[in-house]
Amino acid sequence: MRAVALGGGHGLHATLCALRLVPEITGVTAVVTVADDGGSSGRLRREMDGILPPGDLRMALSALAGDDDGGRRWSALVQHRFGGTGALAGHAVGNLLLAGLMDTLGDPVEALDEMSRLLGVAGRVLPMCAVPLDIEADVSGLGLGSYDDVAGDRTPTHRIRGQVAVASTPGRVERLYLRPDQPPACPQAVEAVREADVVLLGPGSWFTSVLPHLLVPALRAALDETSARRIVVLNLAPEPGETPDFSPEQHLAVLAQHAPQLRFDAVLADVDAVAVPHRLRGTARDMMVPDGRVHLAPVAAADPLVPRHDPAALAAALREVLADLARGGPAGGRTGYRAGAR
Repeated sequence: MRAVALGGGHGLHATLCALRLVPEITGVTAVVTVADDGGSSGRLRREMDGILPPGDLRMALSALAGDDDGGRRWSALVQHRFGGTGALAGHAVGNLLLAGLMDTLGDPVEALDEMSRLLGVAGRVLPMCAVPLDIEADVSGLGLGSYDDVAGDRTPTHRIRGQVAVASTPGRVERLYLRPDQPPACPQAVEAVREADVVLLGPGSWFTSVLPHLLVPALRAALDETSARRIVVLNLAPEPGETPDFSPEQHLAVLAQHAPQLRFDAVLADVDAVAVPHRLRGTARDMMVPDGRVHLAPVAAADPLVPRHDPAALAAALREVLADLARGGPAGGRTGYRAGAR
Protein backbone atom coordinates (compact mmCIF):
# COMPACT_ATOMS: atom_id res chain seq x y z
CA MET A 1 0.00 0.00 0.00
CA ARG A 2 1.15 3.53 -0.81
CA ALA A 3 0.63 5.96 2.06
CA VAL A 4 0.62 9.75 2.10
CA ALA A 5 0.84 11.59 5.42
CA LEU A 6 -0.07 15.29 5.63
CA GLY A 7 1.01 17.53 8.48
CA GLY A 8 4.13 19.05 9.98
CA GLY A 9 6.40 19.14 12.98
CA HIS A 10 6.44 16.48 15.69
CA GLY A 11 3.01 15.12 14.78
CA LEU A 12 4.01 14.29 11.21
CA HIS A 13 7.33 12.93 12.45
CA ALA A 14 5.48 10.44 14.68
CA THR A 15 3.17 9.38 11.84
CA LEU A 16 6.06 8.80 9.45
CA CYS A 17 7.99 6.77 12.04
CA ALA A 18 4.86 4.67 12.63
CA LEU A 19 4.22 4.09 8.93
CA ARG A 20 7.73 2.69 8.54
CA LEU A 21 6.74 -0.02 11.04
CA VAL A 22 3.61 -1.11 9.14
CA PRO A 23 4.57 -4.03 6.86
CA GLU A 24 1.61 -3.45 4.56
CA ILE A 25 2.91 0.03 3.68
CA THR A 26 5.41 -0.20 0.84
CA GLY A 27 5.83 3.47 0.03
CA VAL A 28 5.51 6.62 2.15
CA THR A 29 5.20 10.23 1.00
CA ALA A 30 5.17 13.14 3.44
CA VAL A 31 3.32 16.30 2.37
CA VAL A 32 4.56 19.05 4.66
CA THR A 33 3.14 22.45 5.60
CA VAL A 34 5.28 25.46 4.64
CA ALA A 35 4.00 28.33 6.79
CA ASP A 36 6.44 28.29 9.74
CA ASP A 37 7.68 31.77 10.60
CA GLY A 38 9.37 31.15 13.93
CA GLY A 39 12.76 30.00 15.18
CA SER A 40 15.44 28.96 12.72
CA SER A 41 12.95 28.61 9.85
CA GLY A 42 11.60 32.11 10.42
CA ARG A 43 15.09 33.60 10.48
CA LEU A 44 15.98 31.91 7.20
CA ARG A 45 12.73 33.09 5.62
CA ARG A 46 13.52 36.67 6.58
CA GLU A 47 17.13 36.47 5.40
CA MET A 48 16.49 34.54 2.14
CA ASP A 49 13.45 36.00 0.43
CA GLY A 50 11.16 33.39 -1.12
CA ILE A 51 12.71 30.33 0.51
CA LEU A 52 10.47 27.63 1.98
CA PRO A 53 10.75 27.30 5.78
CA PRO A 54 12.92 24.19 6.10
CA GLY A 55 12.23 23.06 9.68
CA ASP A 56 9.19 20.82 9.19
CA LEU A 57 10.65 19.46 5.95
CA ARG A 58 13.87 18.58 7.81
CA MET A 59 11.95 16.71 10.50
CA ALA A 60 10.10 14.65 7.89
CA LEU A 61 13.37 13.79 6.15
CA SER A 62 14.85 12.70 9.47
CA ALA A 63 11.84 10.46 10.21
CA LEU A 64 12.29 8.65 6.88
CA ALA A 65 16.11 8.52 6.89
CA GLY A 66 17.81 5.21 6.16
CA ASP A 67 17.99 2.69 8.99
CA ASP A 68 21.67 1.90 8.42
CA ASP A 69 24.74 3.47 10.02
CA GLY A 70 24.99 6.12 7.33
CA GLY A 71 21.32 7.05 7.50
CA ARG A 72 21.36 7.28 11.29
CA ARG A 73 24.54 9.38 11.26
CA TRP A 74 23.15 11.85 8.72
CA SER A 75 19.79 11.96 10.48
CA ALA A 76 21.49 12.88 13.76
CA LEU A 77 23.52 15.54 11.98
CA VAL A 78 20.60 17.27 10.24
CA GLN A 79 18.72 17.34 13.55
CA HIS A 80 21.69 18.83 15.42
CA ARG A 81 21.06 22.38 16.56
CA PHE A 82 23.86 24.86 17.22
CA GLY A 83 24.11 26.34 20.69
CA GLY A 84 25.83 29.43 21.96
CA THR A 85 24.99 33.04 21.22
CA GLY A 86 26.53 33.62 17.80
CA ALA A 87 24.98 33.91 14.35
CA LEU A 88 24.45 30.14 14.10
CA ALA A 89 22.82 29.79 17.54
CA GLY A 90 19.46 28.02 17.27
CA HIS A 91 19.91 26.91 13.67
CA ALA A 92 19.55 23.21 12.88
CA VAL A 93 22.22 21.85 10.52
CA GLY A 94 19.52 20.37 8.29
CA ASN A 95 17.79 23.73 7.95
CA LEU A 96 21.01 25.27 6.63
CA LEU A 97 21.64 22.35 4.28
CA LEU A 98 18.13 22.53 2.86
CA ALA A 99 18.28 26.30 2.53
CA GLY A 100 21.56 26.00 0.66
CA LEU A 101 20.21 23.32 -1.67
CA MET A 102 17.05 25.30 -2.41
CA ASP A 103 19.12 28.41 -3.05
CA THR A 104 21.59 26.73 -5.42
CA LEU A 105 19.18 24.40 -7.23
CA GLY A 106 16.29 26.87 -7.42
CA ASP A 107 13.70 24.09 -7.02
CA PRO A 108 12.53 23.01 -3.55
CA VAL A 109 11.38 19.59 -4.73
CA GLU A 110 14.73 18.90 -6.39
CA ALA A 111 16.46 20.08 -3.21
CA LEU A 112 14.38 17.71 -1.08
CA ASP A 113 15.03 14.81 -3.44
CA GLU A 114 18.76 15.54 -3.31
CA MET A 115 18.79 15.63 0.48
CA SER A 116 16.70 12.45 0.52
CA ARG A 117 19.45 10.68 -1.41
CA LEU A 118 22.00 11.93 1.08
CA LEU A 119 19.98 10.53 4.02
CA GLY A 120 18.91 7.33 2.29
CA VAL A 121 15.27 8.32 2.77
CA ALA A 122 12.75 5.49 2.45
CA GLY A 123 10.00 7.39 0.64
CA ARG A 124 9.65 11.00 -0.44
CA VAL A 125 9.21 14.36 1.28
CA LEU A 126 7.29 17.09 -0.54
CA PRO A 127 6.09 20.58 0.38
CA MET A 128 2.34 21.17 0.17
CA CYS A 129 3.15 24.33 -1.83
CA ALA A 130 6.26 25.36 -3.75
CA VAL A 131 6.02 28.89 -2.31
CA PRO A 132 6.21 29.92 1.35
CA LEU A 133 2.88 30.74 2.96
CA ASP A 134 1.62 32.83 5.83
CA ILE A 135 -1.22 31.86 8.15
CA GLU A 136 -3.92 34.27 9.24
CA ALA A 137 -6.72 33.58 11.70
CA ASP A 138 -9.83 35.24 13.06
CA VAL A 139 -9.53 35.04 16.83
CA SER A 140 -12.22 35.73 19.40
CA GLY A 141 -11.90 36.38 23.12
CA LEU A 142 -9.27 39.10 22.82
CA GLY A 143 -11.63 41.89 23.82
CA LEU A 144 -11.20 43.72 20.53
CA GLY A 145 -11.89 43.29 16.83
CA SER A 146 -14.84 43.50 14.48
CA TYR A 147 -18.06 41.63 13.74
CA ASP A 148 -18.49 39.44 10.68
CA ASP A 149 -21.82 40.82 9.52
CA VAL A 150 -21.62 39.04 6.14
CA ALA A 151 -21.72 35.64 7.81
CA GLY A 152 -24.23 36.84 10.39
CA ASP A 153 -21.73 36.10 13.14
CA ARG A 154 -21.95 38.52 16.06
CA THR A 155 -18.84 37.19 17.80
CA PRO A 156 -16.18 39.93 17.90
CA THR A 157 -12.99 38.74 16.20
CA HIS A 158 -9.53 40.07 15.56
CA ARG A 159 -7.37 39.06 12.55
CA ILE A 160 -3.87 37.95 13.49
CA ARG A 161 -1.09 36.87 11.14
CA GLY A 162 1.76 34.38 11.39
CA GLN A 163 2.10 30.78 12.50
CA VAL A 164 3.77 31.66 15.79
CA ALA A 165 1.10 34.28 16.56
CA VAL A 166 -1.73 31.87 15.80
CA ALA A 167 -0.13 29.05 17.77
CA SER A 168 0.36 31.23 20.84
CA THR A 169 -2.80 33.36 20.78
CA PRO A 170 -4.56 33.73 24.13
CA GLY A 171 -7.92 33.86 22.32
CA ARG A 172 -9.90 31.22 20.46
CA VAL A 173 -9.21 30.61 16.78
CA GLU A 174 -12.48 30.80 14.85
CA ARG A 175 -11.32 30.65 11.24
CA LEU A 176 -8.07 30.00 9.40
CA TYR A 177 -6.75 31.53 6.16
CA LEU A 178 -3.64 31.19 4.00
CA ARG A 179 -1.78 34.05 2.37
CA PRO A 180 -1.42 34.26 -0.51
CA ASP A 181 -5.02 33.27 -0.95
CA GLN A 182 -5.67 30.27 -3.24
CA PRO A 183 -2.01 29.18 -3.11
CA PRO A 184 -0.61 26.85 -5.80
CA ALA A 185 -0.18 23.27 -4.64
CA CYS A 186 3.02 21.34 -5.25
CA PRO A 187 2.10 19.22 -8.34
CA GLN A 188 4.01 16.19 -7.05
CA ALA A 189 2.09 16.35 -3.77
CA VAL A 190 -1.24 16.45 -5.60
CA GLU A 191 -0.19 13.47 -7.71
CA ALA A 192 0.90 11.52 -4.62
CA VAL A 193 -2.49 12.04 -2.93
CA ARG A 194 -4.39 11.02 -6.05
CA GLU A 195 -2.34 7.83 -6.47
CA ALA A 196 -2.25 6.82 -2.79
CA ASP A 197 -3.96 3.82 -1.23
CA VAL A 198 -4.24 5.48 2.17
CA VAL A 199 -4.01 9.15 3.21
CA LEU A 200 -3.48 10.27 6.82
CA LEU A 201 -4.24 13.73 8.20
CA GLY A 202 -2.85 14.58 11.63
CA PRO A 203 -1.78 14.52 14.37
CA GLY A 204 -0.06 17.84 14.95
CA SER A 205 -0.71 21.48 15.71
CA TRP A 206 -4.29 21.55 14.49
CA PHE A 207 -4.55 25.08 13.08
CA THR A 208 -0.97 25.54 11.93
CA SER A 209 0.14 22.07 10.74
CA VAL A 210 -2.99 20.05 9.94
CA LEU A 211 -5.77 22.33 8.66
CA PRO A 212 -3.59 24.38 6.24
CA HIS A 213 -3.50 21.44 3.83
CA LEU A 214 -7.26 21.75 3.41
CA LEU A 215 -6.95 25.39 2.33
CA VAL A 216 -4.79 24.68 -0.75
CA PRO A 217 -7.40 24.28 -3.53
CA ALA A 218 -5.66 21.69 -5.72
CA LEU A 219 -4.56 19.64 -2.72
CA ARG A 220 -8.04 19.79 -1.23
CA ALA A 221 -9.54 18.67 -4.58
CA ALA A 222 -7.12 15.73 -4.65
CA LEU A 223 -8.20 14.76 -1.12
CA ASP A 224 -11.85 14.94 -2.19
CA GLU A 225 -11.36 12.90 -5.36
CA THR A 226 -8.72 10.31 -4.40
CA SER A 227 -9.78 6.69 -4.18
CA ALA A 228 -7.49 6.28 -1.17
CA ARG A 229 -8.80 5.49 2.28
CA ARG A 230 -8.71 8.70 4.34
CA ILE A 231 -7.81 8.51 8.03
CA VAL A 232 -7.76 11.28 10.64
CA VAL A 233 -5.36 10.77 13.55
CA LEU A 234 -6.37 12.96 16.49
CA ASN A 235 -4.10 14.68 18.98
CA LEU A 236 -3.52 13.31 22.44
CA ALA A 237 -4.31 16.52 24.30
CA PRO A 238 -5.30 20.16 23.77
CA GLU A 239 -2.42 22.41 22.75
CA PRO A 240 -1.95 25.55 24.88
CA GLY A 241 -2.59 28.67 22.84
CA GLU A 242 -3.76 26.93 19.69
CA THR A 243 -6.46 24.54 20.91
CA PRO A 244 -6.90 25.26 24.64
CA ASP A 245 -9.47 23.02 26.32
CA PHE A 246 -10.36 21.40 22.96
CA SER A 247 -11.99 17.99 23.27
CA PRO A 248 -11.35 15.35 20.58
CA GLU A 249 -14.75 16.10 19.05
CA GLN A 250 -13.92 19.82 18.88
CA HIS A 251 -10.84 18.97 16.82
CA LEU A 252 -13.12 17.15 14.38
CA ALA A 253 -15.67 19.95 14.40
CA VAL A 254 -13.16 22.61 13.28
CA LEU A 255 -11.86 20.24 10.62
CA ALA A 256 -15.40 19.86 9.28
CA GLN A 257 -15.85 23.64 9.44
CA HIS A 258 -12.87 24.18 7.13
CA ALA A 259 -13.65 21.25 4.80
CA PRO A 260 -17.39 20.55 5.07
CA GLN A 261 -17.59 18.27 2.02
CA LEU A 262 -14.56 16.10 2.81
CA ARG A 263 -15.35 12.57 4.01
CA PHE A 264 -13.13 10.19 5.95
CA ASP A 265 -13.07 6.41 6.29
CA ALA A 266 -11.73 6.28 9.83
CA VAL A 267 -10.83 8.39 12.84
CA LEU A 268 -8.12 7.14 15.19
CA ALA A 269 -7.81 8.50 18.74
CA ASP A 270 -6.01 7.52 21.91
CA VAL A 271 -8.34 5.54 24.15
CA ASP A 272 -7.34 7.50 27.25
CA ALA A 273 -7.79 10.88 25.53
CA VAL A 274 -11.49 10.36 24.75
CA ALA A 275 -13.54 10.99 27.86
CA VAL A 276 -16.95 10.53 26.20
CA PRO A 277 -16.68 8.12 23.23
CA HIS A 278 -20.30 8.51 22.11
CA ARG A 279 -19.79 12.26 21.67
CA LEU A 280 -16.79 11.66 19.42
CA ARG A 281 -18.75 9.11 17.39
CA GLY A 282 -21.63 11.55 17.07
CA THR A 283 -19.39 14.33 15.78
CA ALA A 284 -17.60 11.95 13.40
CA ARG A 285 -20.85 10.60 11.95
CA ASP A 286 -21.51 13.54 9.63
CA MET A 287 -17.97 13.72 8.24
CA MET A 288 -17.44 10.04 7.49
CA VAL A 289 -18.39 7.64 4.71
CA PRO A 290 -21.42 5.43 5.50
CA ASP A 291 -19.31 2.58 6.89
CA GLY A 292 -16.73 4.84 8.53
CA ARG A 293 -15.60 4.06 12.05
CA VAL A 294 -13.99 5.68 15.06
CA HIS A 295 -11.14 3.62 16.47
CA LEU A 296 -9.85 3.97 20.01
CA ALA A 297 -6.47 2.48 20.86
CA PRO A 298 -3.58 3.12 23.28
CA VAL A 299 -1.19 5.15 21.09
CA ALA A 300 0.42 7.57 23.58
CA ALA A 301 4.05 7.38 24.65
CA ALA A 302 4.77 7.05 28.35
CA ASP A 303 5.93 10.65 28.77
CA PRO A 304 4.41 12.49 31.73
CA LEU A 305 5.67 15.89 30.56
CA VAL A 306 4.97 16.09 26.81
CA PRO A 307 2.08 14.21 25.14
CA ARG A 308 3.55 12.31 22.20
CA HIS A 309 2.39 9.43 20.04
CA ASP A 310 4.44 6.27 20.44
CA PRO A 311 5.42 5.17 16.90
CA ALA A 312 5.23 1.45 17.65
CA ALA A 313 1.82 1.76 19.33
CA LEU A 314 0.56 4.03 16.55
CA ALA A 315 1.79 1.53 13.95
CA ALA A 316 -0.09 -1.29 15.68
CA ALA A 317 -3.27 0.80 15.79
CA LEU A 318 -2.93 1.77 12.13
CA ARG A 319 -2.58 -1.91 11.19
CA GLU A 320 -5.87 -2.59 12.97
CA VAL A 321 -7.55 0.30 11.16
CA LEU A 322 -6.24 -0.84 7.77
CA ALA A 323 -7.28 -4.43 8.45
CA ASP A 324 -10.75 -3.24 9.43
CA LEU A 325 -11.04 -1.16 6.27
CA ALA A 326 -9.87 -4.10 4.16
CA ARG A 327 -12.42 -6.52 5.54
CA GLY A 328 -15.23 -3.98 5.74
CA GLY A 329 -16.27 -5.10 9.21
CA PRO A 330 -15.92 -3.74 12.74
CA ALA A 331 -12.50 -3.96 14.31
CA GLY A 332 -12.10 -6.45 17.08
CA GLY A 333 -11.79 -5.74 20.77
CA ARG A 334 -11.90 -2.26 22.18
CA THR A 335 -10.57 -0.41 19.12
CA GLY A 336 -13.57 -0.46 16.81
CA TYR A 337 -16.73 1.62 16.91
CA ARG A 338 -19.13 2.06 14.04
CA ALA A 339 -19.43 5.81 13.48
CA GLY A 340 -23.19 5.70 13.21
CA ALA A 341 -23.78 3.50 16.24
CA ARG A 342 -25.76 4.86 19.15
